[in-house]
Amino acid sequence: MDNIVKVGLLGLGTVGSGVFKTLSNFDNVEVTKISVSNINKKRNIEGLSQEILTTDSMSIVNNSDIDIIVEVIGGINPAFDLITTAIKNKKHIVTANKELIAKHGEEIFELAKKFNVSVLYEAAVAGGIPIIMPIKMALAGNKISKIAGILNGTTNFILTKMTNEKADFEPILKEAQELGYAEADPTGDIQGYDAAYKIAILASLAFGKRIDSSLIYREGIDNISAVDIEYADDMGYKIKLIALAQITENDKVDVRVHPMFVSKKLPIAYIDGVLNAIYLKGHPVGEVMFSGPGAGEFPTASSVVGDILALAEEIPYTDNPLPMLKCKHEEKAEQLDIKHTENKYYIRVSAQNTPGVIGDLGCICGRNKINLSSIFQKGILADGSARVVLLTEPSKEEAVQKAVEEMNAHSQVKQVMNVIRVMD
Repeated sequence: MDNIVKVGLLGLGTVGSGVFKTLSNFDNVEVTKISVSNINKKRNIEGLSQEILTTDSMSIVNNSDIDIIVEVIGGINPAFDLITTAIKNKKHIVTANKELIAKHGEEIFELAKKFNVSVLYEAAVAGGIPIIMPIKMALAGNKISKIAGILNGTTNFILTKMTNEKADFEPILKEAQELGYAEADPTGDIQGYDAAYKIAILASLAFGKRIDSSLIYREGIDNISAVDIEYADDMGYKIKLIALAQITENDKVDVRVHPMFVSKKLPIAYIDGVLNAIYLKGHPVGEVMFSGPGAGEFPTASSVVGDILALAEEIPYTDNPLPMLKCKHEEKAEQLDIKHTENKYYIRVSAQNTPGVIGDLGCICGRNKINLSSIFQKGILADGSARVVLLTEPSKEEAVQKAVEEMNAHSQVKQVMNVIRVMD
């Protein structure tokens, strides 16, 4: 065929293997070169010729016969140098690299504009869930005001297991590692870095402004206990790690990642296990939610291959493929500091079981202009201390932080054990 589009694949790990296997079903695309770290590694991939493997990634991005560079190696180095070199060689890019796009998207998109190439990254957010192309095309007529997502399968698996088994964090993390759902070093997942990169990308697309990922407030799930899970359930909530982005009344952008009490009245509360979900609110569409597998060999390959085929359909016929999918915004968003946000809060306190403690906690909230929707004591522990739970009305983050400091300084309070924001 005269119109076969040639692909150079950087990486042949889990996702790269899925991409190669899936592309074998299409006759208008040919993978001509693949870079690997170990050329002698045994790979059980049907149709893979050793002749197309190389350890020299730069030779692929400099190969004049290749039309599309597909990057699935992850991380910043050497991915950034490889992609920018490929763009300068006027090659179109497909990548699954959320960290790279979140941190260096501005440089990459400006370079792509200069050399008139396309950079597609559907797989960088939520694996197999189509969301980037829908935002750019099907939802292009909307003014999107809010995104709330479960964007990390590892943390969602852990929180789901904690809920189902009424277990604490550490043993479930260990089980997730043994099952292969969590890395040996799970920091990127459980501390919210992965979700922060993804919400940075989604917020930038949805709001048409560049988001600084380093300014995103980020809080992980390692402080969530079985006690918090139990109280959440009793009050009609489930705990999820939520990536949130919303436009404020004064046109600032509130972008953050942290655990939340999510009301069981909301569909996103029932996204369990390793699944991901993305809720969008916009006008005129109203509210929509996308859900599905957020990672894995074939779900992620599905998004990568979709981008490749979208380009392959146009490359033979135009010098400007998929113009609607190119980055057009240049304005930097004014991002809201977490202390200026307003939320409902769950506050769990360990205190001495003495008369007046609950009243004192209520007074502290009152002095900081925090209205309470409920305050109650949940039994007496073996050491004689009491668990006191407070649930607030919408309150300023700065005021809640000040109230927590006062509570911790109170002579009858052992410790404020947890503060979790609430989504109703």
